[in-house]
Amino acid sequence: MAESTVLGRAWKCLVGAACLFMASAASATPVLVVDPDSHQVLYEEDAGVPWYPASTTKLMSAFVTFEALKAGEVTLTTPVTMTRNATKQAFLESGLTFGRAMTLEDALFAMITASANDVAVAVAETVAPNEAAFVKRMNDAAARLGLTGTHFANPNGLFDKTNYTTARDLAILGMEVDRQFPEYRRFFLASSVTIDGKEIKSNNLLLTRYPGTTGMKTGFLCASGRNIVGLAARNGKRVMVVILGATTERERNERSAQYMTEAFEGRLSGGTRVEDLANRKDVAPQDMRVRLCTDQSAAYEASRDALYPMGLPGHESYLQGETKGEVHTISTWADDTAVDVPIPARRPS
Repeated sequence: MAESTVLGRAWKCLVGAACLFMASAASATPVLVVDPDSHQVLYEEDAGVPWYPASTTKLMSAFVTFEALKAGEVTLTTPVTMTRNATKQAFLESGLTFGRAMTLEDALFAMITASANDVAVAVAETVAPNEAAFVKRMNDAAARLGLTGTHFANPNGLFDKTNYTTARDLAILGMEVDRQFPEYRRFFLASSVTIDGKEIKSNNLLLTRYPGTTGMKTGFLCASGRNIVGLAARNGKRVMVVILGATTERERNERSAQYMTEAFEGRLSGGTRVEDLANRKDVAPQDMRVRLCTDQSAAYEASRDALYPMGLPGHESYLQGETKGEVHTISTWADDTAVDVPIPARRPS
């Protein structure tokens, strides 16, 4: 696994409670580095361990939507209207209210770049008869693609115990999105969108700090940590990186950039094909909430900083000076035909 090059992995322990986390820190973050053209695995750690995908779920929502576009079920100009169900989603930044509409093209940018949870549901309800039918399409697609460690419960990745995946499966999904729909690669390139004048930046800092990055999706929940499926190209070579469970955005960005740099420099050697990696069905997804969103967070973050100090003061950064990213402008309108249907109560979990 080229341990001498990946991170230059000298493990140093901080004093106090942070040391308690060191033994489990490596296993807490599945990693997979892949050559997307040959499907060769260049590096992996626990790539078959189940994990909560958070907003990387939207890669499958995009895949199902792209399939619907290809089949002629919808077009890029099809209106996507914010339903009451869509506006009731959590963690919203879009500012959209019931009855606002946009084109499907704009909705895809909002869903992917801005990671808008409400827009993801509105897209699902536009492509399929309802959200549940869309989720069924997601799981059907997962089965067709051989994502044997994946199950989807919603189109946006909000926490649900039955919404899980693995680094292996996310890499395959990302490669299939890229391979089957090259005409839609532009949806993953924007570093920010404006929705009716409000700017929302992508959380994928690689788009503006790591030249050659072409996507694809980040995600964060307290339960999952910070996830990424990253794709970059340099000198005719492409590399995909999947990291799950990073503690901070700095850790996620720096580790992604380091793996990519080492792969481009030929310091990560090819091995098995990603499809030959085994998904583990003997373990459940870790819940990172205690480590990331409680009074234990400071000690855990300190231990992670000791493991992955790149970009901290006095340490090398694998990111480069910020460049101007691509901005996509979205304008919405009022859909006077929108019907305010009461939302069914959720069944107890």
